[in-house]
Amino acid sequence: MIKELQAVLEDKFATEVVVMDISKISILGDYFVIATGKNENQIQAMGEAAEEYLAKNGIPLKHKEGGYNTGWALLDFGVIIMHLFDEESRSFYNLERLWSDGEPV
Repeated sequence: MIKELQAVLEDKFATEVVVMDISKISILGDYFVIATGKNENQIQAMGEAAEEYLAKNGIPLKHKEGGYNTGWALLDFGVIIMHLFDEESRSFYNLERLWSDGEPV
């Protein structure tokens, strides 16, 4: 299902989609999904598509932080934690470096 989620994001023209298995290093969730959008409308479309796909598969959204118009949105689905960024915010937060102990999927 995680590969299908990646495809859902890519269908909305997400770039630099990274999926990391963090299940062995964190109790926060099993997967981090990080993706970049060019503007707030695209980031919103990515988030809504992911939320719809996961809800249809029995994984509802538990919590949301940030916002589609802030350059960063965090969508917490429990087992999957998704970070959607604009290019500037993605570079600033550099989550891939912070979570480099996670295993790429």
